[in-house]
Amino acid sequence: MALTVEKLSKMIDHTLLKIDCTYKEIENICSDAINYNFASVAVNPSNIALSKEILKGSSVKICTAIGFYLGSYPSDIKKYEITDAVEKGADELDMLINISALKEKKYDVITEEVKSLVSLANGKVTKVILETCYLDNDEIIIACKIARDNKADFVKTSTGFGTHGAMVEHVKLMRKTVGEDMGVKAAGGISSVEYALELIKAGANRIGTSSSVKIIESFISNRKKTDI
Repeated sequence: MALTVEKLSKMIDHTLLKIDCTYKEIENICSDAINYNFASVAVNPSNIALSKEILKGSSVKICTAIGFYLGSYPSDIKKYEITDAVEKGADELDMLINISALKEKKYDVITEEVKSLVSLANGKVTKVILETCYLDNDEIIIACKIARDNKADFVKTSTGFGTHGAMVEHVKLMRKTVGEDMGVKAAGGISSVEYALELIKAGANRIGTSSSVKIIESFISNRKKTDI
């Protein structure tokens, strides 16, 4: 497809999930997101209200993290987080699954988590984080199928806090598993336009990164339009 700067911008979740971020930094990423017309800002739940106020009147969505960044919380806690995030104004919900349960083959736990996410999201966009750095290919496939079969909108590679972030081979596997009708989000360690484009070629249609401005500026300086 022909990829323009406008299309690339709308594939980016402009991310600030570090534990020591300040309100000023949240204000800055929201301003960047408006200026560059990113798909969303991805913030921790405590920053939803501030982000919503700054983004009022713009097309930029608010994405927030659920079960972050370990994923091993009881399902009831994740359910509360989802409900609270929706009430506060989140538009998109990125939930990390219980990785230990997946590795122990307790697939009913993962299924219940995803079902709860989709149900309680009340029509908001749902993304299921796999944290692929801890999974083998069979586990990635199983998690993708559970997310797909329970109507999540996206599967997502990583939190950005694991041993490594998005990898091209994992994105390819995820895309192959879920097919063309479900979203695939690549996140974690994406700091250059070259790597972002590699991941898009591999099948990602959303990119989560804190290097959003750098990526877009590099894209603009190198090309006005490219085919991928």
